[in-house]
Amino acid sequence: MLLPLRSSVASLVRNYSSVAKQVSVCIVGSGPAGFYTANQVRSMLLLDRLPTPFGLVRTGVAPDHEDTKNVTNQFTRIAQDPRVNFFGNVNVGRDVTVDEIRKLYNAVVLAYGAESDRKLNIPGEVKQSWCHAAREFVWWYNGHPDQRDLPVDLSRVESVAVCGIGNVALDCARILLRPVSELATTDVARHALKQLQHSKVRQVQLCARRGPVQAACTAKELKELVNMPSIAVHAQPSQLVVSAADQAQMKAVRLKRRIFELISKAAMTEKPGASRQLDFQFYRNPAEIIADADSQVQAIRVEKTQLVSDPARGTVAVGTGEYEEYPVQLVLKSIGYKSLPLPGLPFDNKQGVVPNAAGRVLTDVGAAADSTVPGLYVCGWLKRGPTGIIGTNLTDAEETVASMEKDYAALSQAPAAGRAGLQQLLERRGVDVVDYAAWHRLNALEVSQGQQHGSARVKCASWHELLLAAGVAMHDKQPLDNLDGV
Repeated sequence: MLLPLRSSVASLVRNYSSVAKQVSVCIVGSGPAGFYTANQVRSMLLLDRLPTPFGLVRTGVAPDHEDTKNVTNQFTRIAQDPRVNFFGNVNVGRDVTVDEIRKLYNAVVLAYGAESDRKLNIPGEVKQSWCHAAREFVWWYNGHPDQRDLPVDLSRVESVAVCGIGNVALDCARILLRPVSELATTDVARHALKQLQHSKVRQVQLCARRGPVQAACTAKELKELVNMPSIAVHAQPSQLVVSAADQAQMKAVRLKRRIFELISKAAMTEKPGASRQLDFQFYRNPAEIIADADSQVQAIRVEKTQLVSDPARGTVAVGTGEYEEYPVQLVLKSIGYKSLPLPGLPFDNKQGVVPNAAGRVLTDVGAAADSTVPGLYVCGWLKRGPTGIIGTNLTDAEETVASMEKDYAALSQAPAAGRAGLQQLLERRGVDVVDYAAWHRLNALEVSQGQQHGSARVKCASWHELLLAAGVAMHDKQPLDNLDGV
């Protein structure tokens, strides 16, 4: 969702921009949180581990949600501002440390998001070949170079278990069940498209430890999935019985009622022409992933649950000791993203965030609000946890930039080498930096290849191809003139 700046924020932008010329700012991460921060600061450098900007908009938003990707048009306008610089293919923590960046910039904003996942912590989760985090699967079909070679063969999969019922879980189910002809015109990665063309997946089991009223998805995502003509939706009637507590929740929160109604109606709607099946398995907690001698997934074992009221934790799902098994050949875990710490930085491992007060990084977990690391800030998922939509990062960025504006006097005291100093450091270390001009070359090639294939773009989906297309690592490599095999 693209959100306009409110007048009060616009005033803040003018005030801060008037002094930003004297303060050098580096933002680590070029996803929505980074760009919304950049939109309010403007005179700064965006760093990213990937050669490409836009973060989860490029590698997280599903290819069939092209409208959501339109926010990159705004981000592109920000990046084209001559006061804004982009350095991609820079791994903070490996190529350069945060302490080194802090010595070169007056202010550093950490906005690198969440690149790990919560675990199920059940037998069989780690050792099986075809048990993946939903994030890995999403990165795979979106052309993220880290998951180009994700070990999965959809031509050998008929049934998939997706653990969780948030929007990411629904994305995975929809991509697996959607007719592949509807994906061919999108920017889905070519290697994923080829697998989907030969996919034998006909059933997805959505396993949720709580009930339909507690589902974490949005009504819009759910409606799109359950209303697809090619998908028959099933749910056991006993799992759609609502308790008094459920009724109270639905009365208090309209979204919960809407989600329950969508699931109930879809489960009662017959679709004679449907060729795929979506099974909601509520009150089912994954207990074990079962595999054969070759570590290939054969089934998922789930424990039936019931909801109880806990004074400390609210409504929680507890096991009943009864179990079921569903034959599946692939398991996708979608129970939450998790941020990772950078060496030497304070990090709250329990919450998966950098401890902060209004965006100012605290010296340690539990430190007082005025015990901050000078010139170090945080924004986005790394600040609040993996919650909200793309537009949520705008409000988040407003708060962080407001703190920076209040700290201006302290930030502007010492001159900093800024971009020139960092560029020299990275050159000495042999880092192939992808600047905005290089990204522009890469982007133009992807769009051009897409036009030839009748799709939005053909993504470069490996590190080699990304750097080659950007023109920053041409030595000893062949020209990249066709991405059809990517």
